[in-house]
Amino acid sequence: MSSRIFQSVVLQMKDSTDRAIGVIDSEGTVVACNELTCIGEHWPGAVDAINNSNGDVALYEGRTFKVLAGWSAQFDYAAFAAGEDAEARLVCTMATVALNGAKSYYEEKHDKATFVKNIISDNILLGDIYVRAKELHFVSEVPRAVFLIRQMDASDVSAIDVVQGLFPDKQTDFVISISETDVALIKQLSDTAESKDLYKIASQIEDAITEELHIKVVIGIGTIVGHIRELARAYKEAQVAIDVGKVFDTEKSIINYENLGIGRLIYQLPTTLCEMFLQEVFKKNPIDALDQETLFTINKFFENNLNVSETARKLFVHRNTLVYRLEKIKKLTGLDLREFDDAITFKVALMVKKYLVSRGIDN
Repeated sequence: MSSRIFQSVVLQMKDSTDRAIGVIDSEGTVVACNELTCIGEHWPGAVDAINNSNGDVALYEGRTFKVLAGWSAQFDYAAFAAGEDAEARLVCTMATVALNGAKSYYEEKHDKATFVKNIISDNILLGDIYVRAKELHFVSEVPRAVFLIRQMDASDVSAIDVVQGLFPDKQTDFVISISETDVALIKQLSDTAESKDLYKIASQIEDAITEELHIKVVIGIGTIVGHIRELARAYKEAQVAIDVGKVFDTEKSIINYENLGIGRLIYQLPTTLCEMFLQEVFKKNPIDALDQETLFTINKFFENNLNVSETARKLFVHRNTLVYRLEKIKKLTGLDLREFDDAITFKVALMVKKYLVSRGIDN
């Protein structure tokens, strides 16, 4: 953020009040003031007072402070006015409004993070992307990936600061607050980056948040894109990865869009079509006719690649016992899971059933 913008605003306010008005940064350094001799002074005590104010005005050594709008949990800038009386509070509040407006305008025109946020949110026209990228000297064609970090159960505003601490280069990597629970990371990658590299980055993020904030997160990863115009698609993919993973891969905390497989296709199907599919597959008896023990046996059979002997060993049952169970399933459903085509049909049917349950359709 350019201190010249702040200085321009406070100088314009000089004719409206005889109070000293200015701005300090997160280190307590005065970066703008209508009393020029104050610029450059360092007030570390003011930083502590502001951080303890819970967003309200703070008083310190005869001055009133108020935080300017920002994206992180800790403030970036705060306005101040001389005095601790009601007039100082009023002047400081009015200065905050004016400075926030200038700050927003500056970020809209000159801040790369705001530009990236507008791209992934579809708040900018395709033609304008090229113009703004040129104005900001933003490298358009370079490999990037989008990571969507969603806090589960509980949320902490400090999550964005934890992620920002892992990727401090604000010229190449962009950490953006999406909502109370969601933080997006747009990470620049090397030309040789692969899916395994994305997983390592996601693991690093998960470990840091878990260790520092003790919060469970789920991370969705979009495909690697080569141009900034594709970032919106990558962001939507990361969202889909979390949504589909919530249905089909409930135990996973890191979900890559590229690895969603058939779950991604099912998730995009109309529910009416899914219901028709289940009715056609299970003509004899509905899938609900299978008890939990039978479903457990089926899942183990799939996990062991339709190998009867290996599945029986994992279930600690005799091979003939497993064969008997498979015959029972065949009588109930008409599907012989030892046949590859029938097994595929049954596997898809189980996933379709999960999808319908997630949509509140359980029949």
